[in-house]
Amino acid sequence: MDHLEHLDKHLVDELAQVARETVRDELREQTRKQRRKATLYAASGAAALYAGAALALTVGLALAVALPDWAAALITAVLLGVVAHLLRRAAKPHGDRPGAGHQHVVGGDAPGVPPSGLG
Repeated sequence: MDHLEHLDKHLVDELAQVARETVRDELREQTRKQRRKATLYAASGAAALYAGAALALTVGLALAVALPDWAAALITAVLLGVVAHLLRRAAKPHGDRPGAGHQHVVGGDAPGVPPSGLG
């Protein structure tokens, strides 16, 4: 009887080890796929940044044909600032704008709003 208990414990240990290895291998595979996806997103963002810089340069050079260089650079900078502001506003949820009925819940943040730690 003692021998059977030892076999049962050994079998349970073996099964647990196989389960751990299987889960570890699956997590390793998922991590590898996520790392590849993150690398592609980063490369895409870098390419988009350079494309935006080239577009800004093109706008500045086109404006410089009719205006002084400093005025063309200033107009290009203002245009980029406006685009940045519009993109930032578009990224915010509609309920976060001042005066849009945003209410603070006592004892915590409003639903759907991440905690800020600035109680």
